[in-house]
Amino acid sequence: MEVKVPYGKSDSFDIEVPDNQLLGVFNPNKVKKIDVDKTIDNALDTPFDSESFYKFLDTDEKIVFIVNDGTRPTPTAKVLSHIYDRIKDKNITFIIATGVHREPTEDEYEMIFGKDIYLDLKSKNRIHSHDSKNDEMEYLGKSSNGTEMYINKIVTDAKRVVPISSIEPHYFAGFTGGRKSFLPGVASYETISQNHYLALQDSARAMKLDGNPVHEDMMDAMQVLKNINVFAIEMVLDSNHDIYAVTTGDLSKSFYAGIDKAKEVFAVQIPKKADIVITVAPYPMDVDLYQSQKALDNGKLALADKGIEILVATCRTGIGPQPFYDLLSSEKEPEAVLDKIHHSWKLGYHKAAKMAQIGTWASTWAVTELTDEEMENVHFKPYHDLSIALKDAINKKGTDASVIILPAGSMTVPEVS
Repeated sequence: MEVKVPYGKSDSFDIEVPDNQLLGVFNPNKVKKIDVDKTIDNALDTPFDSESFYKFLDTDEKIVFIVNDGTRPTPTAKVLSHIYDRIKDKNITFIIATGVHREPTEDEYEMIFGKDIYLDLKSKNRIHSHDSKNDEMEYLGKSSNGTEMYINKIVTDAKRVVPISSIEPHYFAGFTGGRKSFLPGVASYETISQNHYLALQDSARAMKLDGNPVHEDMMDAMQVLKNINVFAIEMVLDSNHDIYAVTTGDLSKSFYAGIDKAKEVFAVQIPKKADIVITVAPYPMDVDLYQSQKALDNGKLALADKGIEILVATCRTGIGPQPFYDLLSSEKEPEAVLDKIHHSWKLGYHKAAKMAQIGTWASTWAVTELTDEEMENVHFKPYHDLSIALKDAINKKGTDASVIILPAGSMTVPEVS
């Protein structure tokens, strides 16, 4: 069977997989299309535990909008096309919830806002990209786990805040969306580091909220926002990145309301685990290896013991944060990486730990734009052509080896039926 596997923004690989070996090509589930414009308008008018959005806007106070960066598929521009005429003459500021990511590029800014709105906001100096290390922060208190909540002062100085985000599975926070706009979105580096340390625990994994220490720490930390009036806008996307559901209003209630909808899209049933799993980080989540790792972590859920997992991701801007690369490349074996993590901690180690854990029971290969040396240094067998990688994997595992393909691995969470 010939399968088209996406690569980057517009390219793809055409690969041939024997019918008797292919267990399936698994995407996020197909769901019913909705009237997106009507859904957005209805959600803004009927929020959870809040006045309507346009009543929320009826103020002369400063309103801060928190929006996702270019590593998320959140259709922020679609929401802004509905509301911009009603907010453009108000006292508004937009802050990019980068967490510890870099500032967006010009192309990414246009993707986030839409070109016309971006140019208008830019001309009025109404956009700020959060810098977790250098921006002025305000201390708001501690979570019960001891995470010290330092939040960007642009946000804490506002009386009204509108986070716009999307809800999809997250490999250690359970799901994105909601509380993630604040932590890690606009939190200080140290605050993010304290929270993400909890990701080393086994119970921090995709689609798990109850008992997930990262999620529970985030939710507990949100208590410090009690003096800020928050109106959240949350979206759930389908496999085509079209809007499937919209929830608004109270930060927690709108988040939890979107969870069931997100599961309808992203929780995918597979017949059994495969010997070879091809998992793709689709654009824009292929920005670097650090972000593409999510596809690897989801793909492992479909991989049999001693199997081969092949990550497909352009990694168009490189590896990602330096501590992440430094740790992975500092040791020749994944077990040694994990041992080092147990003796020290730096932000970025959580992703390295998740990657290294896979390497202790399976083989990790990758098709990227990184150099062979870079890939080998972080324990991947390097490729630049998926057809060659798959051929080598079948030769290694045998002609009866089973294959699963996840064209949107960053957003697909396999579950054995």
